[in-house]
Amino acid sequence: MEGSVVPDPQAACLDICITCRDPQTGAPGEGERLFKAASRMPAPDGVTVRPLSCLANCDRGCSAALTMPRKWSVLLGRLTAPQAGDLLVYARAYAQSTNGMLMPSRRPDSLRNVVLGRVPGAAMDLP
Repeated sequence: MEGSVVPDPQAACLDICITCRDPQTGAPGEGERLFKAASRMPAPDGVTVRPLSCLANCDRGCSAALTMPRKWSVLLGRLTAPQAGDLLVYARAYAQSTNGMLMPSRRPDSLRNVVLGRVPGAAMDLP
């Protein structure tokens, strides 16, 4: 990966997996295309967008993760480069949310069914 992006420790991180390659040609896969598309757009306030090596979710297509201190972390899959703008809208809503949980109705239409799972964040108060 070219140069690392050091996130603000209080910001949300949108990490996009760029590992996968086209098995036939070795060309960059959908994750790298998604990352490049998202990088050409201004990141929302409070969100850092970073490339990431392997989220180990290859069977579910291009993947990304949203994380932020004291919030649920979210694993996303089945993403495509044309969803870059919607993904940044979702990341902004995630960063502004109280706990990181966004119901499908609060996500852009193209991202209603991309959440694969969530994990409690460090130092969260859990019921």
